[in-house]
Amino acid sequence: MVDTVSFSSSVNGLPPLPATLIDALLAEDVPFGDLTTRALGIGGQPGLMNFSARDEQVVCGSEEAAAILTRLGATVDVLRSSGGRVTPGTPLLRATGPAGALHMGWKTAQTLMEWAAGIATATNAIVLAAASGGAAAGTVAVACTRKAPPLTRALAMRAVVAGGGVMHRVGLSDTILVFPEHLAFMDPHDGLAQAVQTLRRTAPERRIVIEVTSPDQAIAAARAGADILQMEKFPVRDVARLAERLKALSLCPRLAAAGGINARNVADYVAAGADLVVTSAPYTAPPCDVQVELKAR
Repeated sequence: MVDTVSFSSSVNGLPPLPATLIDALLAEDVPFGDLTTRALGIGGQPGLMNFSARDEQVVCGSEEAAAILTRLGATVDVLRSSGGRVTPGTPLLRATGPAGALHMGWKTAQTLMEWAAGIATATNAIVLAAASGGAAAGTVAVACTRKAPPLTRALAMRAVVAGGGVMHRVGLSDTILVFPEHLAFMDPHDGLAQAVQTLRRTAPERRIVIEVTSPDQAIAAARAGADILQMEKFPVRDVARLAERLKALSLCPRLAAAGGINARNVADYVAAGADLVVTSAPYTAPPCDVQVELKAR
């Protein structure tokens, strides 16, 4: 069944991209139109453009690609929505309209879909691998950081969600995460407890996440009242040992494994006791391959 997408369609519960971002994407690639198409005098001829998957991938960006092409005056059908896994050859998007509009939106739409699908597919690989981690299979969230390439966060967030992940932090404004660099500005002897007490008062509705770099720091943070311990670059064995120590002390913060988490090792961290994993790995994934066929009607 074909979903005809308007310029304002939302995706996976997220609001549509603002028109300003769509315009910025177009302004980057075609600031003064398509010189070649205009010089050839073919811009007014009717055309058809089909997008399809060249490789297996988790689709992402098809709605945004539709918004780009719609903005230029094309009529667009989304054949596969973001979030679905497809096999090579699967049709993803169909657009009709003047050749000038199709040529102007072609590469911007294709590049967006390939880049976003790369992140979505890599995220999904980690999600699937995490589900093989033992007793907690299927219950461990894969949370992607805010370390997307600059100015791409709105699109990267869509790709993470399409791949089955969640955002660790959209930005500094939405979560409490205490780093050692914060504690450096507090009492060197009682800063940890002071930080937790202050945050309970000043941000009472927020969970308190504290980054720790050793098991001893983790125990101290748990005793101070941290809700979540973000274990930065802990080896798997240290995660398992920490989980055992916390249980013996009747302390029950959630454990977040962070640093170097990917599809190859995530199951080990889940089996060791991580309640969630924090990763930036999907942002460096290679783009997926989307084929585009553009022809006269």
